[in-house]
Amino acid sequence: MVSLSNHLAYRQRSFDKLRTNGCCTGTNPACTGAPRPLIPAVMTDPKADYKDTVFLPKTDFPMKAGLAQKEPAILAHWQKIGLYEKLREARAGREKFILHDGPPYANGNIHIGHSLNKTLKDLVVRSQSLLGKDAPYVPGWDCHGLPIEWKIEEEYRKKKRNKDEVPASEFRAECRTYADKWVDVQREEFKRLGILAQWDKPYLTMDYDAEAAIVAELLKFAEAGQLYRGAKPVMWSPVEKTALAEAEVEYEDIVSTQIDVAFEIVEAPNAPELVGAHAVIWTTTPWTIPVNQALAYGADILYEIVEDSNGRRYVIAADCQAVSMNRWGYEPRTDGGRTLGTFKGDYLFKGATAKHPMVDKFPDSEFYTKPRPFLDGSHFVTTDAGTGLVHMSPDHGEDDFILCKANGINPVFAVEADGVYREDWEWLPRGDERSGGVINKNFNGPDGPICSDLREAGALLSASADFTHSYPHSWRSKAKIIYRCTPQWFVPMDAPLAAPPPPAAVPLPTPSAQGGNGETSSLARSDEEGYHAQHGGGATLREVALDEIRNKVRFVPERGRRRLESMVEGRPDWVLSRQRAWGVPIALYVDRKSGEYLNDPAVNARIIAAFKTGGADAWFNADHQEFLGNAYALDDYEVITDILDVWFDSGCTHAFVLESGKWPEQRSPADLYLEGSDQHRGWFQSSLLESCGTRGRAPYKAVLTHGMTLDKTGKKMSKSLGNTLDPKKIIDVQGADILRLWAASVDFTEDHRIGDEILKGVSDSYRKLRNTFRYMLGGLGDFTDAERVAVADMPELERYILHRLAEVDAELKQHVNDFAFGPYMRALNAFAQEDLSAFFFDIRKDCLYCDAPDDPKRMAYRTVMDILFHALTRYIAPVLVFTAEEIWQSRFADEADSIHLKEWPEVDAGWADAELAAKWQTIRAAREKVTEAIEPLRREKTIRSSLEAEVVYPMADLPIGTDEFAELAIVADVSNGDAIGVSKTDNHKCGRCWRLLPEVEEDGALCDRCAEVLGA
Repeated sequence: MVSLSNHLAYRQRSFDKLRTNGCCTGTNPACTGAPRPLIPAVMTDPKADYKDTVFLPKTDFPMKAGLAQKEPAILAHWQKIGLYEKLREARAGREKFILHDGPPYANGNIHIGHSLNKTLKDLVVRSQSLLGKDAPYVPGWDCHGLPIEWKIEEEYRKKKRNKDEVPASEFRAECRTYADKWVDVQREEFKRLGILAQWDKPYLTMDYDAEAAIVAELLKFAEAGQLYRGAKPVMWSPVEKTALAEAEVEYEDIVSTQIDVAFEIVEAPNAPELVGAHAVIWTTTPWTIPVNQALAYGADILYEIVEDSNGRRYVIAADCQAVSMNRWGYEPRTDGGRTLGTFKGDYLFKGATAKHPMVDKFPDSEFYTKPRPFLDGSHFVTTDAGTGLVHMSPDHGEDDFILCKANGINPVFAVEADGVYREDWEWLPRGDERSGGVINKNFNGPDGPICSDLREAGALLSASADFTHSYPHSWRSKAKIIYRCTPQWFVPMDAPLAAPPPPAAVPLPTPSAQGGNGETSSLARSDEEGYHAQHGGGATLREVALDEIRNKVRFVPERGRRRLESMVEGRPDWVLSRQRAWGVPIALYVDRKSGEYLNDPAVNARIIAAFKTGGADAWFNADHQEFLGNAYALDDYEVITDILDVWFDSGCTHAFVLESGKWPEQRSPADLYLEGSDQHRGWFQSSLLESCGTRGRAPYKAVLTHGMTLDKTGKKMSKSLGNTLDPKKIIDVQGADILRLWAASVDFTEDHRIGDEILKGVSDSYRKLRNTFRYMLGGLGDFTDAERVAVADMPELERYILHRLAEVDAELKQHVNDFAFGPYMRALNAFAQEDLSAFFFDIRKDCLYCDAPDDPKRMAYRTVMDILFHALTRYIAPVLVFTAEEIWQSRFADEADSIHLKEWPEVDAGWADAELAAKWQTIRAAREKVTEAIEPLRREKTIRSSLEAEVVYPMADLPIGTDEFAELAIVADVSNGDAIGVSKTDNHKCGRCWRLLPEVEEDGALCDRCAEVLGA
């Protein structure tokens, strides 16, 4: 059998004049020709031309899409009619569905990942709206933070300006201008993608109202006692001179210098024989040796004391001997003896001390002459790598910090913000000609100053720049980062949240909550959200967040639950502070004597009010005595100038978007947050922690995660690799609908690919769908309700197709509720191509072209086609937004209307008929067998089309007769037999319908049906 589209093209080439003639009844509004009689005069000559008597589909809807040219005009139409506002009016009062937009950075053009993310969000919002829900969509942008600062600093470097010499207010103003520019650029790019949103009123984290809400959320933590300043090692970028969040870090393989260093043991109460031996440590960060303060061992690890040919003794884990000693070229004693004893760590090292290798170089140094104690580090010391002994620098490692702190050893803050040892540090201080940045490769190299000094001191056993390992880098500067102990502001994860949370909204002052000076607090708390009712008093932030993850929030896909859960389970306290300029300040005053921050609701209320009118600059440019009022003296307080982590900013968006009333159609919590899988450690988590800390619950009911977009070979996209795809170029050539169809078709829950060949396949799927709609538009050109047939009066085939429609409708609804757009499109494509184009339309095209207009079967067919048109046009509308509009307007032209105002099609569940379906599945299977049997004859060119085939089939297996099966199989004739057989028919071809039938006396004469239609 020929495909429907090929058949149409063939018939239309044969009847090319029909394209410019009027439609069969002259009633098609798309028809430009003059009306003519319904049935032309009868022609009985076998050589007569019957083309004007065949009712071929007629439509102005073109086969070639030309999306790149048409889509901007459709966008302009939506803008003109105010489509977003019309939709809000149409859905007013309906059930809400709130997707809260995760803000992209206002920094640069959108990339293919943005396209996928925003398209998926649009699919969710549009499909929920199609279901009849009120689904407003407020887009937003993250405008603060390092990415934007970095761009401004790049411009400064080009102009040879020093950022530190630029007034902070001027720098922040330039950041604001830069962000504004890219918000406008990205907004137009997202609109061109067909994203329907409240584009004229987006949220920006740099808006004054937003900055006021962010600082209000911070002060809720402060008032609840859930904020503290402490010194801990945090991820630090020496290049950007700021602390970084985990979400701002990426890991890349590097080659580091690995060294083995000997620490001479000076005291060992349990093993006096150990005195004078050397404990050997291994590290890939030589720069931490100058700030070493202790050594860690494993209590149950077996350590051996070995002696070399020079009589020097070393202590090393027994399991690490071979590799480690090979690394430093150990030469055993000449008498063959090597091991002097094997002991457990807790016996050898309990109470033992060693001296720093540089003690002789700095004999007057209080730091270097202090003994280095051995500490039990059993929970992290292993023999997987190294020597089984670990050197401890509490300034530069979390395990180091915790273990040393527990033993009364404090950080010394030797490394400054730019990664250089401070000026008063004894070893390699700032200003020393050999000094350098601690992430500098040469500084740490085998011939660098650290290794050279250790070698001179006789402590360096080995040094080689050949250790490959994964290492954290700043995702912005791409430079290596370090762990650095600095004073930072933290939200504790494990302190009891004893107080009830503030209310869900950022409230205005209320008379019921009085501040310290009789003024009203803007942070008035309420138990409405019932933190205690939900979780019980005293639960910690970690416990509340984990309870929400485990028991309250839906995850799509489900594995996202465990991913987020594991991150919250093991995360340290939340570091809020950043040492930068462009962001929301940590608006706190710290008592210079006690070190405690001021916790006065009246002061907080004045701060928030100032932010509402002046934004973050209200703090940086403030008369702080005005904020403090008469109750406090500014000289007694330190004004904090650190800014907030941008993840805290974006983590607060639920507060000022969903709850503030600025967007009254929003509500909290959101039904859905939708972002990439990297946001488990980013926005999903920061939003969760912020909301749980202030509201006792998650800000979302469900979280949908999509994977990363890779190139056609499965590699990560990178400008340096040259494998990126610009969405603008794709849209300019192929149209946004192709990109949208790709986004809807891939399994976005996993990492997925895009490339020219992939898009070519998407375009092919699009073309098939478009041709299906083109056929329906042509077939329905003059359809009116007067032709409509009741379902009960339809032939079985039509009722079977309605059964399939009912099945597909239910399946598609489920996919919408599951946010499963890949399965949604596969089900829709399969229905359109397999059930309709290749089966139903293929069978009934003869009926449409050649039966009389008032034939009940033809009218039933067109009635079902009309039902299918309304259903399928709506089904594709969330995905192919431009094409759906073009299709709809081609049939129902109305400048004030849009397909996107329509709701889910009314499909009667009663159309489902399992018994009928089983019967027709049997018929379809038989039809496929016939098609397979015909194909070899087509390949051999014995026959050109199935119309020329005469088939033998075991009819006892079928619930229909031979004539009906011949019509369904689109063959000349079917006869009963024991097995399937196919031959070329001797029948003649009807000059009108082209069927080869027994009653046609000669080629070109009419069959009985055509003669009756023409009145012959």
